[in-house]
Amino acid sequence: MKFERVRRLVIAYFLGSVLLQGHVVAQEKDEPFRPQPGQFPPLEMAHSFQGELTFVDHANRRGSVRVAGEGTYFRNAPHPFAMLPYGVLRYHDAPADLRDIPLGTVLHFRSFLPPDPKFSSVPVLPVNNRNKTAGYSGVGIAPAENHAILVEDEPSYCRRLGLVWRIKDVEVKSDGGLLTAQRITKASNEESGQFDTLTYDSATRFWKGREKLSVRDVVADGLWPESGKQEMNNLTVLLGLTWKPTPSGVFTRFHVSDVWLDDTAMERAAATQTETHKAFIRSRWMPAWIDQVEYEKFGNAIVTVTLFGGMDPSLYAAFRKGNSAMINASENTLKHAGGNYGPSHMASRGNILDVIKAAGEIPLGSSGIQLKFKTDLIIEGIRPGRVVRVYPGGWPMVNLPREEFLGGGSGLFELRFPSPAIFPNYK
Repeated sequence: MKFERVRRLVIAYFLGSVLLQGHVVAQEKDEPFRPQPGQFPPLEMAHSFQGELTFVDHANRRGSVRVAGEGTYFRNAPHPFAMLPYGVLRYHDAPADLRDIPLGTVLHFRSFLPPDPKFSSVPVLPVNNRNKTAGYSGVGIAPAENHAILVEDEPSYCRRLGLVWRIKDVEVKSDGGLLTAQRITKASNEESGQFDTLTYDSATRFWKGREKLSVRDVVADGLWPESGKQEMNNLTVLLGLTWKPTPSGVFTRFHVSDVWLDDTAMERAAATQTETHKAFIRSRWMPAWIDQVEYEKFGNAIVTVTLFGGMDPSLYAAFRKGNSAMINASENTLKHAGGNYGPSHMASRGNILDVIKAAGEIPLGSSGIQLKFKTDLIIEGIRPGRVVRVYPGGWPMVNLPREEFLGGGSGLFELRFPSPAIFPNYK
């Protein structure tokens, strides 16, 4: 009997009947897109996928994600990805750094081929890799488009697109259970996809106004069933999703880590994450790239930079005409490239001559804000097309941890791929 059950499952898999519980990644027919240096690529040309964050190398802005495909999810090997230097991260509907996102979080990716394969900090794959099948894992679990312009968790994804989750019913099982829900358009109440079956457990967090609640709390409040199966009167919420190993031969079923019951709760989470990210950027400086360098005599120059996007508006407001500023060379991972005593050690100093705000639609990755900066020191890292970090007067001056800078201004590519030699020798 056991053999027969396994045989039927295998047959069902190869016939395509064992699918992804609503998380099948649609096969895209468009050609993979490679961004051009010095240009922000159009979001509509990006390849889309989602999966569970399994590894983070925050200092190098890269990690691995278990991509959801058509097959047995637990068999999917983690797939490396890198953030483009102007790539945007969103967590709890707020700007974020990779270090802010817990492992296990289910994320939505919009990604491209590496702009220049020889400078890629993750493996470079054949351009058609998203069309390849990997055994029981199915198709599309290792796309060559592994350089992300946008990475966002579930509530960020839903709020950007004007979606919410509508819970149809909840079934209590032991210390957790199942819920059936679907995404809908918040404004029109129209369905945005098929129903998903998701798990929850006693560790699932519920957020209501200024309160953090447990399953026991929402049961006591009469919002959640204590036992059995109950219709939920189409309760609309925002969900945080993770993945946990699932029993009963279910190949893929995402898990609910958080439930935001109202807008106030979600906005408070966003506000907290925003403050975390603002403090981070003030200590690491604003990333940008060099648009133009107008050379003058004796090392003087006027440098035009475009600040990268995705930050809180208050950070951009710190760059004002006439104020002092500094620019330091950076690597594509946004590590600053020179100075062992913080980014200011080897930075070029000067004043902001002008702040220019672009009109019309701003592409993702760009802030639409250009700075003209006058300096008397031009170093090799300040050249058109290069990535830099920019400091406006008034932000804190700190020393960064060793893993976050290259040191010595060498800019060696090998430093992006740490070997075991990076660990101290304790003999």
